[in-house]
Amino acid sequence: MKTLNQLIKELKPTQVVGDLQVAISDVACDSRQVKTGALFVAVRGVAVDAHKFIPQTIAQGAAAVICEELPAEVAQGVTFVVVPDSTIALALVANEWYDRPSEKLRLVGVTGTNGKTTTATLLYELVQLLGYKAGLLSTVRNVVDRTEEPAKQTTPDHLTLNRLLHEMVEAGCDYAFMEVSSHACVQHRIDGLKFAGAVFTNLTRDHLDYHKTVDQYIAAKKMFFDALPSEAFALVNSDDKVGDVMLQNTRASKYHYSLRTIADFTCKVLEDRLDGMSLLINGKELEVQFVGRFNAYNLTSVYGAALLLGLPMDEVLVAMSKLVPVAGRFQTLNSTRGFTAIVDYAHTPDALVNVLTTIGEVLSGKGRIITVCGCGGNRDAGKRPIMAREAALRSDQVILTSDNPRNEDPEQILLDMEQGLDDTLRAKALKVTDRRDAIRLACQLAKPGDVVLVAGKGHEDYQEVKGERLHFDDKEELLKVMNN
Repeated sequence: MKTLNQLIKELKPTQVVGDLQVAISDVACDSRQVKTGALFVAVRGVAVDAHKFIPQTIAQGAAAVICEELPAEVAQGVTFVVVPDSTIALALVANEWYDRPSEKLRLVGVTGTNGKTTTATLLYELVQLLGYKAGLLSTVRNVVDRTEEPAKQTTPDHLTLNRLLHEMVEAGCDYAFMEVSSHACVQHRIDGLKFAGAVFTNLTRDHLDYHKTVDQYIAAKKMFFDALPSEAFALVNSDDKVGDVMLQNTRASKYHYSLRTIADFTCKVLEDRLDGMSLLINGKELEVQFVGRFNAYNLTSVYGAALLLGLPMDEVLVAMSKLVPVAGRFQTLNSTRGFTAIVDYAHTPDALVNVLTTIGEVLSGKGRIITVCGCGGNRDAGKRPIMAREAALRSDQVILTSDNPRNEDPEQILLDMEQGLDDTLRAKALKVTDRRDAIRLACQLAKPGDVVLVAGKGHEDYQEVKGERLHFDDKEELLKVMNN
């Protein structure tokens, strides 16, 4: 238990009504979770303004409220702290409530459009292989040492994030690795955290339903680097033109990695196969269980970040040779009928191009590519025709199907995708609305030597349809049909 005064010491209130020495039993930003003695932080969310729930939280026993404006009636015996931005206040209060956990860990954040999950996860797995305890916060899972809990967001909310970091400290973790989404940056979820380092992977079109323009999307990512302390490192992909933009105003030490040019950390793909690659990283040969140039980028960033954390180069290289692909990221399944199936999370045009280009390079015309892909509902509709066109250009057969239609008509989503196809590309495209049927058809069409790519959902084990979350796992569906 802490006093309100302790929790708000990093805030700059514009007004205080009541006693700042009041004891606080809990901190909540969800009015339904407020109990007697709690501090309620009223945040103006994208969909809901929590200020309207202040009377409800007082009735439930809230001892104090942080808000941007006082309610019409100020209840007696409740302390009100008025701040310019309650979202920032929530981040700083959460940090204090959990005893500033990021200062007791070596925390590395990974941001970018593609590769965040793989890079953060491989860093977590690598330091574990080297004998250190570590934590992971990712799109797929949140892990405290070896204890997992499902992830609901790429970057957790303010309170959950600091709770998990606190649990990592309590578990004796030395390191923590987390994905930092653009949403988390603009919603100030990472404010107050101390980062030992940051990694930028790349930037392509994504989340424009939220950020509206690419420039706003870039600015959101850049917020992370602008806030880094001088003792941190900033490692960026110099083959992406946005990489140096991330470094423009950072106080952190600046480093680059590249597959194309001179950099602090360089990589060359010596051999690429469906079961792995041979790489040359900073002059050292390395055999890995990953496929494709996009994974070569991920592994180079992992190598660079590990060395910048002070880990021994030789031990890092040995550990990297033992790493395995992340669930749903170019995950390969072999059929007894002689074809290969690949499950990948590619849900942006650039990610889809990367995966299909990799498959095409490995096959070298010795087998066909059959691609199953869709686009999510209630998201950036502008990328739908682009996704379909890129899939058709790089596949011998493409099956357009459902992803997570959410509250949209899946048929309309497929029509939107089809707009990206000319007559030539439309001739090799099929529309199968039911994703299960689409996967079954792809496997039926496959012959020995072919590759079936099921793209878009990766690790996800559900579909969202009309407000319902229904169990659906691409890997499960493939295994049911590919060997029959």
